[in-house]
Order: sequence, then structure tokens, then C-alpha cells
Amino acid sequence: MNADAAMSPLAGLLPRAEAVRLVSLVLRRQAQLDEAFDESASRGSLSRATPQDRALCYAITATVLRRKGEIDHLLSQLLAKPLPRSSGLAREILLTTAAQLVFMRTAPHAAVALAVTIAKADPQARHFSGLVNAVSRRLADAGKAGLPDDPAINTPSWLFARWLARFGPDTAREIARAHSQAAPLDLAVTGDAEGWAQRLGGTHVSGQTVRLSDWHGSITDLPGFAEGQWWVQDEAAAIPARLFGDVKGLRVLDLCAAPGGKTAQLASDGAIVTAVDRSARKMQRLEENLRRLRLSAETVVADALNYQPSASFDAVLLDAPCAATGIIRRHPDIPYLRKPEQIVELAALQHTLIVKAAALLRPGGTLIYCTCSLEAEEGEHHLSSLPSNLTLLPLSAGDFALRPEWLDAHGCLRTLPSQGLDGFFAMRLAAAD
Repeated sequence: MNADAAMSPLAGLLPRAEAVRLVSLVLRRQAQLDEAFDESASRGSLSRATPQDRALCYAITATVLRRKGEIDHLLSQLLAKPLPRSSGLAREILLTTAAQLVFMRTAPHAAVALAVTIAKADPQARHFSGLVNAVSRRLADAGKAGLPDDPAINTPSWLFARWLARFGPDTAREIARAHSQAAPLDLAVTGDAEGWAQRLGGTHVSGQTVRLSDWHGSITDLPGFAEGQWWVQDEAAAIPARLFGDVKGLRVLDLCAAPGGKTAQLASDGAIVTAVDRSARKMQRLEENLRRLRLSAETVVADALNYQPSASFDAVLLDAPCAATGIIRRHPDIPYLRKPEQIVELAALQHTLIVKAAALLRPGGTLIYCTCSLEAEEGEHHLSSLPSNLTLLPLSAGDFALRPEWLDAHGCLRTLPSQGLDGFFAMRLAAAD
């Protein structure tokens, strides 16, 4: 950007206006943030934006979703009455402006002026541009003053009530607090993990995972990307595939495989992998990633429940569809897309998938079932309804570099965002001989 453009009163308008639109899509239409953002970046408004503006747009949107409870609290103190339905995007404009002023340390004059410009461009919100201006200025003056010190405020009450009953008040609040912050960038590296940690300026946390706590650029700029030396995968997400032990030469089925991190793990460890997923678009991305990593796997676009291979497998990894409440820090739209009844529906689907996976195993084979959910219905509760040919193989601390705090009383994996990694459940099951 040249000096004249930098001085323009409209500099930075595009990412902020698009953030308003994305927030509206998530909150009003329950759109998935990543899909809406990718669509904008490939074919919409962000396709003509700089990488910096795209990053700013995403950061604003994600901050709104992570801190919405706190922002709503602040706005309730500054608005004499709720905005009417006829106010158009005025609410979303105030949400994004508050995110910038209170949590992102944006210069007040820029955030306020652009908020008013965005309001004036909306056919309905333009009638409230004066209110947007006044409230935004008061937000700039107030900052974080008056914010309650309670991370639960950012979590829908029905969801926090579940965590409160399940984990107790201290852990539930620490989970909510972890979700209010962006997750670090975790990479699954090939070769010497300690060496890669030094080269990338990160920390070796466990297994082959290297963590970059303060990375905000494009991952394609990092050393080793083009050479296929690593892929993006949270520390917790990398654990389930390790629970098989040595998979070299084994026929392994990765059921519900997208986005493909576990497929890459298994192939990298020498397994003969078949990856199955119902989404052709996601499978295309998985195949592209495998090519970059110089790894091979058979890929099949199919519904897992309808998949009929010609032979059984030595091992099956079932990363089942779930409510994904364990990865909210990476996907802050999740609390606004989920409803309590969905957990019951997903748990029923998971049971059906476990039965299906068991039928695809050879006698004596191993099944790893996992979900990125914090909900017991999608994890521990399945222990009471396992197919008759499956037996739990409890995990022990020290096995596969597992830490004691990651294991529950049954010998199943249960990680929590309050422990500094995504929330995952996994259990290791053996098929009868």
C-alpha cells in the first residue's frame, strides 16, 4: 500500500465491512465461519483483498465470536434500549467495532470512522449512524472498564451448564477462558521434532507436535511447507492415531477422514491407508495435502455407513462427526451453530458408526474411536453400548507419551482446552479373535 492509500479515510474499510457481513452470516443464518470466509476469499469481497486485510477480517470476526458475551455486556450498558429489527446491520457493526476497540487495540479514530462509514452504506443501519458513532466513541473511552471477570459469559448458558455439571465450576470456567483466546499453531512434523522446533522458532510439546504460540502470518511462508515436512494438526488431534502403536505395513482404514491430518500421520508411519469421507470437496483438499507431503493413500468418497470394502482391515480409526465443543478455540462459531438436541442425534449416529467400524475389522484388529467433543454422550457413554465383538483396551500413563491428566478412570483419553490443547475423547477397542 502506498502512502496516499494509507492516508485514505477508506483504508481498512473492506476487511471491516466484510467482518460485519460474516458476523451477520454466523449469528443470523448459522453459517459456518470457515466456509463463509473461504467463499469470500476465493470468489467474494476478500478475493481482491491483501493477505493482511484478509487476516484482519478473520481476526475481527473471530474476536467477536470469542468475546461476544463480554461485548454484549458492554453494549447493554451503553445502549438505552435494544436496537430494533429495523436497524439492519447496526448491531453487527457495533459488535465488530467493540472487538477492535476493546480487545484488538485498534486506533479509535480508525475504528469509529469506518464503523460510521459502514453504517451509512447499509440501507437500514444508515438511520442509526449517529448512534453507532456515539456508542463507538464511548466504547473507545471505556475500554475494558466494567467487564465482568467471568469467562462463562462468552458461552451459551445451556452449554456452560453442561460443563458445570460435568467438570465442576473451576474447570468449566477454565475451559471457557481457553475458548476466549485464539489457539496456537500446532504442526505435526516429520523427522526430528526438536530440530524442527528450533528451526521454526517453536516448542516441541509432545510426539511429533511443534507449537508456534505467536504465529500470525501465512503458513505457506514457514520453512518446510513447500517441501512437505509438516502439516497443521493440534496436539490433541495427533494423539488418536498414535494409539495404534506400530502400524507399518498394516491395512488401516481412516473412516470420516477429512480434513486428513490423521491420514497423513498413518501414511507417514508406514501404514497402507484407505481414507473414506462423504465430502468430495474435503477429500480433494486431503488429496492435495497428501501430494504436498509426498504421501500416498487410497481415497474413497463415500458415506461411511454405506462403504463396502472388498476385505477387512487390521485397524480402523473412526474420528466421528460430533458437536465439536472441544475445538471452540479454533472454531469460535461452534457455540452459535449448536443446539442441545444435536448432541443426542450425533451420539446415535456415532453408535451406528462404531457398529459399522467394528464390522470392517479383521478378528483381533484394533479400533480407535475419537471425537473432538467435551460431551459425555459423544465419548464415555458409548462404553455402555459397545458391540459384542469389541472390548476396551485401557490406556495407561506413559504409553504413547500419554500424560496422566489426559486419561480418565476407564483408561480412555480425555483432553481439555484448560490443559492447553483441544478437547478430545478417544478409546482403544479390540475386535474379538
